[in-house]
Amino acid sequence: MRAVRSLGPSAARTRSAILDMVRSSGTVSRIELAEMSGLTAASITRFVKSLLDDRLLVETGYGDPTGGKRRSLLELNPRARYAVGLSLDVARLSYVVVDLGGDVVGQLVSPGIGQSTPSVTVPRIADELEMLFRQVDLPVEDIVGVGVAGAGLDLGTGVDGWSATTDEWDSFAVQEALQKRLGLPVVRDNDAACAALGQYWTGRIPATQDFATLYMSLGFGMGLMVGGGVSRGASSNVGELGHMVVDIDGPECWCGSRGCLEMLAAPRAVVRRALASPGLAAELGLSGDEAHVRQDFDAVARAAAEGRERPRELVEDSARYVAAAVLSVVNLLDLDLLYLAGPGFVDAGAIYVRHIRERVAQVARTRAIHPVTVELSTPGADAAASGAATLALQHVLMPHARVRREPARS
Repeated sequence: MRAVRSLGPSAARTRSAILDMVRSSGTVSRIELAEMSGLTAASITRFVKSLLDDRLLVETGYGDPTGGKRRSLLELNPRARYAVGLSLDVARLSYVVVDLGGDVVGQLVSPGIGQSTPSVTVPRIADELEMLFRQVDLPVEDIVGVGVAGAGLDLGTGVDGWSATTDEWDSFAVQEALQKRLGLPVVRDNDAACAALGQYWTGRIPATQDFATLYMSLGFGMGLMVGGGVSRGASSNVGELGHMVVDIDGPECWCGSRGCLEMLAAPRAVVRRALASPGLAAELGLSGDEAHVRQDFDAVARAAAEGRERPRELVEDSARYVAAAVLSVVNLLDLDLLYLAGPGFVDAGAIYVRHIRERVAQVARTRAIHPVTVELSTPGADAAASGAATLALQHVLMPHARVRREPARS
């Protein structure tokens, strides 16, 4: 069997890589772990004992007889540790508590950031997290930390740039502020990267399987998993799919370019066209208010999913642009697995899946070599929150795959 690429030189990193192998395998024997890792049986036995002692693994019966002693099987102990994920969004704040297996055991939704400043929102987040902790009634010592997902660039400055919020958030270090209030480790990443990591964890995807997750909220992002870790780039900004140019003569984008995917296919673009369509705004109850773009898009998407002609045309137009952008990514990265996640895909995700599948099946450069699997992510609207929770689990329990966030080169 192929050795796992992420085994590290230190005992802690090797131990975490073994834990990750058990996670992706579901159930596995010590002998199989030795074969996968390239370690000796004695080394595997030592590391497994440590993980059993920490309750991170449990023995769960025996494998099929092979003529000798039956192999005892190992699996994650899902109730050993928990983590909290928060999706920090304009329209809503979504909190989830997940166990070690990535299953949701607690959930809370509250109004989004809107135009609120950090000084107003951060105390509310802390209060809502305390409320959630009381609801799930878990031992505090078993909660390893909090993960935060949000839109925007990481400019390598140690703070978050949240592209869809008020200016005050652009230079606000939400990670440090929450950590000080909660007394728990807090890690953060962009929503697309969190969604990809959550899919990796809950889908038991092995580190040897590279894949991407396309995330749509008010804009687009793409999380790319390579070798069991999130791909970063020079300034931790891999996946800015929203600013891929799909029409060189298209409308000007706020980024300074023209014809970006965001300007042609994102929820704002769909809503803008819906508002310009005679009678459609009144028919669907669209507000036309910038603060309610998400709700307006959801109304169009629901009508499209129901088969209503004009809304469906608008969403189909968006899906064609998205499919063209995804095709370029598939050709560039030679992907064979792609997930769609985020609130933008909740109502009309099937339309986007169909267009992407058709496009890559027809003209992907490698179509004669391998198919490209395109699926909707299971967590749906809460994919970023669930992924943020697994980010916290990975950060604490799996240092071999810990997120590396290097400063931008000067």
